[in-house]
Amino acid sequence: MKNNPLRQLAAFGQSVWLDYIRRDLIVSGELRHLIEDDGLCGLTSNPAIFEKAIAGSPDYDADIHTLAAEGKSALAIYEALSQQDVQGAADVFRPVYDRTDGLDGYVSLEVNPHLARDTHGTILEARRLWNSLGRPNVLIKIPATTEGLPAIQQLISEGINVNVTLIFGLPRYRQVAEAYLAGLEARIAQGHPLKRVASVASFFMSRIDALVDARLDPLIAHGGPAGVFAQAVRGQVAIAHAKLAYHACRDIFGTFRFQPLAKAGGRVQRLLWASTGTKNPADSDIKYVEALVGPDTINTIPIETLNAYRDHGTPLARLESQVNEAARILRQLPELGIQLDTVTQQLEDEGIEKFKQPFDKLIAILSKPPDRNLR
Repeated sequence: MKNNPLRQLAAFGQSVWLDYIRRDLIVSGELRHLIEDDGLCGLTSNPAIFEKAIAGSPDYDADIHTLAAEGKSALAIYEALSQQDVQGAADVFRPVYDRTDGLDGYVSLEVNPHLARDTHGTILEARRLWNSLGRPNVLIKIPATTEGLPAIQQLISEGINVNVTLIFGLPRYRQVAEAYLAGLEARIAQGHPLKRVASVASFFMSRIDALVDARLDPLIAHGGPAGVFAQAVRGQVAIAHAKLAYHACRDIFGTFRFQPLAKAGGRVQRLLWASTGTKNPADSDIKYVEALVGPDTINTIPIETLNAYRDHGTPLARLESQVNEAARILRQLPELGIQLDTVTQQLEDEGIEKFKQPFDKLIAILSKPPDRNLR
């Protein structure tokens, strides 16, 4: 195990979480083996992951039939199944949570994706999920929309752990960090403890390159100076973005503002690299793991990428290298007609829809009579 690249990431200050959940992963003992063998420190889920798990496995059928026979709605069935999995996974990770004093060992569950533009609804839903799960080592996932920002601040002030998801741009990331700090400040002003209040900021990777590269390809095909530059930055924008986000994170949590919060037990809101499965088959299958190794970060990895990194990963601290080059890449993108703010807003809008669609698909499946083939 000493030669396992996944375990070696801990020496660089990075935690490995799994972007995957399924009932048999928990009950078979496989999750426990991943923790013991690979040093896995947490797990994230989303509506798309649950749709694949529940609709694609017979492991849930008995529970679905029972709940349907009790007259439960499709939404209530989904909540019962998803919460049972999150609770089960959280229990498996509880020793990690205790051993790391609440740094790691978390499992994430997302609020209903239809609430992404509803501040009040998000707050109510997050409170309900937090109380229903009844585990200290869970994170409630809140989208980093404009409407999500005040919800993040309010929930942190109440001591509810938050995984801020769907972050695509630097300006929005700074707003997320501000909401977290303001939440801690409000909590301490109310006389409540900060210890064990946890939050991560999930910065999405491969989706950025997928969209930007599609806009660069016509320039590359056209040739000329613009085509040469477009070719040079193709596939590099997401990693450049991440390096600048990490630089911003170090600045934000290295300020005088955070020092009294840290003394009171407040933790840094760690950056979590999400969407780290490679989408371009021409790229390395561990591209978004290798380039993003750095202290006080998390990489939540799809199961296929986890297996690939175990097989041929080469851990090195690369996140803080070539930051000036990363800044140059982003600074020159407008010369190619690419406005990152427009790109990131499109990705946020699409990201919400990509969670709504599988959620709605699963609810439709669960709405079928219990004697129907649920798979």
